[in-house]
Amino acid sequence: MKPIKIGLLGLGTVGTGVVRIIENHQDDLQNQIGSPVIIEKILVSNVNKKRNIDINLDKLTEDAWEIIRNPEIDIIVEVMGGTTLAKEYLIEALNLGKNVVTANKDLLAMYGSELLQLAAKNSSDIYYEASVAGGIPIIRTLVEGFSSDRITKIMGIVNGTTNYILTKMSQEGASYDDVLKEAQKLGYAEADPTSDVEGLDAARKMAILARLGFHTPVALSDVTAEGISNVSKEDISYAKRLGYELKLLGIAECDENQIAVSVQPTMVKKSHPLASVNGVYNAVFVTGEAVGETMFYGAGAGELPTATSVVADIVAVSKNIKLGITGKRVNTTFKKTEQKTKEQISSKYFMLLHVADRAGVLARITQAFAQYEVSLESVVQQPNPDNMNAEIIVITHDASKLAIENIIEELNCLEVVKSVKSLYRVEG
Repeated sequence: MKPIKIGLLGLGTVGTGVVRIIENHQDDLQNQIGSPVIIEKILVSNVNKKRNIDINLDKLTEDAWEIIRNPEIDIIVEVMGGTTLAKEYLIEALNLGKNVVTANKDLLAMYGSELLQLAAKNSSDIYYEASVAGGIPIIRTLVEGFSSDRITKIMGIVNGTTNYILTKMSQEGASYDDVLKEAQKLGYAEADPTSDVEGLDAARKMAILARLGFHTPVALSDVTAEGISNVSKEDISYAKRLGYELKLLGIAECDENQIAVSVQPTMVKKSHPLASVNGVYNAVFVTGEAVGETMFYGAGAGELPTATSVVADIVAVSKNIKLGITGKRVNTTFKKTEQKTKEQISSKYFMLLHVADRAGVLARITQAFAQYEVSLESVVQQPNPDNMNAEIIVITHDASKLAIENIIEELNCLEVVKSVKSLYRVEG
């Protein structure tokens, strides 16, 4: 049996996991594929570096081209991260007719359409299950499991770092700054956490999911992103009192070929399945016209969960190689869509106002909402001994994003309104 030979670009956390799984599961892989799977060569930055895995030094190289241009290698597996070099390497690999498996969400969010077109042109496969939600097989599910349905909404917790921070703030009443420091000590957050906490990482993943779910080109610039750095423990406390959990959600919606994709802190009703997803776990909630609501839950990062998705892609590509059908995956971006306008993006909203504590204030506030035809689901005044002003919480019925922006502008002009302290979308 001719083996499937792998060229591995990167031997960090995920790369190490890929090596472990391929070595430890060789019998299972052979039974599924019909051939052995061999890691022929591995790209590392320093061949002599000490590693927590035993590996033959002859398999290591510091020269990526030695791997990519090796005619014996069938599949290039890219787990090195970054975009500039990774893009250069994968373009060369695809042009040489090699198949590609990658876990690189940044690369796919920015250059996914270009790479997919290049793969099709050269009859090569490019698989990227591990680029979103670690060990959850959400990409394969969207491409294959929902192939007969029409997806209308994808909503998910796709960043474990921010979910860990918000969970700790909710369960322990801790401040954002304190939990962020703890997350950095535990290795859940980077020394520079900007990509995670400002929603950029989640935005990249949502661009990939929306592209697959709605069969339309979605660029990273099409995703509006807001992070959690301004979330206060008071916001979370108010949310809990009213029966909500605060989560950083990626939300992609498609209605009659009009789409909207965003990442934002969102009040999620405690009865909704996403509200109970805690810690570093991820979950993706998918709504289809036929199947209705479904949810996929699991570990969103880590050596073995992410490596499991990479190896699953290796198995799928290897089967295609054996069958001689690489590059036959159907083009998933065949629809033309338009971005929704602010007037077309609609949801419920939570608003916390600091106002003067005197008669007639509430009437002036509700008049601002009525002016833009936004009805209110509830209005609650919360006592706060630490605030000399009154605190009013408003939860609206469905309202357009444009109407809410106009209302905030109107409220900021009222001398009785000291500040619009918080504004969050409401789901569930």
